[in-house]
Amino acid sequence: MTLKYFKYSEFDSPDQRGSGKHMSNEFMQMLDDARGLAEIPFVITSGYRTEAYQDDLTRRGYKTAKKGTSPHLKGVAADIACTNSRDRWIIINALVLAGFSRIGIADTFIHVDLSTYEGHRQNVIWTY
Repeated sequence: MTLKYFKYSEFDSPDQRGSGKHMSNEFMQMLDDARGLAEIPFVITSGYRTEAYQDDLTRRGYKTAKKGTSPHLKGVAADIACTNSRDRWIIINALVLAGFSRIGIADTFIHVDLSTYEGHRQNVIWTY
């Protein structure tokens, strides 16, 4: 699949070079579409995660999904750097227009995913 705005390497788990190839094609196409709609760069701070890296984040005190349920583990999630309200609005609007229905908002990033885990509701926006 050809993407206009991203390279799969941007989604590598920090502990496994080349692991961005595990990202879902559907997710990547939707994110690429959202980036085009936003017309501003999307800097990916987290994409695919190995179980080991996910466990390490949890150990270090980051708010992470329940053991084994992070959509990052399936390659259907990304965190996009964002620190100001104008860009936050642009990014979230573009994500919604592209068809995403699960968005998390933190002070320094926006999480987006296509999770289908039981208990992960659709049409939600949450804060960290």
